Amino acid sequence: MTTALRKIIHIDMDAFYASVEQRDNPELRGKPIAVGGDGKRGVVAAASYEARKYGVYSAMSSKIALQKCPHLIFVRPRFEEYKKVSLQIRAIFSEYTDLIEPLSLDEAYLDVTQNKKQFPSATLLAMQIKDEIKAKTNLTASAGVSFNKFLAKIASDINKPDGIFTIIPADASKFIDELPIKKFHGIGKVTAKKMHHLGIYTGKDLKKWQKNDLIKNFGKAGRFYFHIAHGQDNRPVNPNRIRKSIGAERTFSEDLFEETEMIESLQKIAQKLSPLLLNKDVKGRTLTLKIKYADFNQITRSQTVIQGLQTEEDLAKIYIPLLKSIFPLQIGVRLLGLQVSNLSNQSKEEVKHKIGRQLTLDF
Repeated sequence: MTTALRKIIHIDMDAFYASVEQRDNPELRGKPIAVGGDGKRGVVAAASYEARKYGVYSAMSSKIALQKCPHLIFVRPRFEEYKKVSLQIRAIFSEYTDLIEPLSLDEAYLDVTQNKKQFPSATLLAMQIKDEIKAKTNLTASAGVSFNKFLAKIASDINKPDGIFTIIPADASKFIDELPIKKFHGIGKVTAKKMHHLGIYTGKDLKKWQKNDLIKNFGKAGRFYFHIAHGQDNRPVNPNRIRKSIGAERTFSEDLFEETEMIESLQKIAQKLSPLLLNKDVKGRTLTLKIKYADFNQITRSQTVIQGLQTEEDLAKIYIPLLKSIFPLQIGVRLLGLQVSNLSNQSKEEVKHKIGRQLTLDF
């Protein structure tokens, strides 16, 4: 049985927020900058490559970032500007294909198997897209090219920044065999650590495991791990991708210890969250409470219900009992968040993995 291969490009802007700030302010160019708040409760939203050399990365507390790089420059985020630039980049994508799946403001998948330029080579197409982004926005992007989304995503990170990397079908097996498990997209730090305990350090190690054994150790995700170890990912580029969850969170200027304070804060978060659900005319069946403590340790508590969640009252019935379950506290809380998932209008497309002979395409 034959399986027709796609030509997928993953475009990932380089240090997007930080690069926009350096582009718009010449005084910041070549200097270590962090987009985010510099207060004692601040968090880095993005770091320039100059800052990354010191070990500064997104989601790091501003305090730790300054310890790593004392001369780090903090810049307040301008999300409206980032959205504006993102729309410019999206317009460039649409010149090449209508099959565009944005993942965030700064990255997207493009299916260019059949493209508007009628280019036979996806690699040359990716180079042209990169050049056009540079010409129109004065920003650089990195590109990954392959025959499925998993490999294209990984490929875009190989030659960052301003790089391009192509994984053709003939090279895929060897590439995956040599890839460290911690670099597999979809395998986080906790899972990678568990895999290391099981003797899985590379794709070659992962490939030795049977599907049922992976499912036994990693649940439903084990099926996904089995297929990507063999280079199989039949997920299409979905231009009508529906969000899988809607959430909101809040970081506090002072740690919270009292239950009443936390309930009041969660009420305010729910007041932001409920209108989003109502406006999109969706309901969720799962509510997750996120708690980050003063020492940055983080836990979540979730509950799934039969009836859909949409109003503030719906959410309160779930988050109040979930919150009560964390008491008594041993340490203060610096962040609370709510996320609604299992959305009612989410298409549950069945992903089928077919094993067949690969066709060769011009990449």
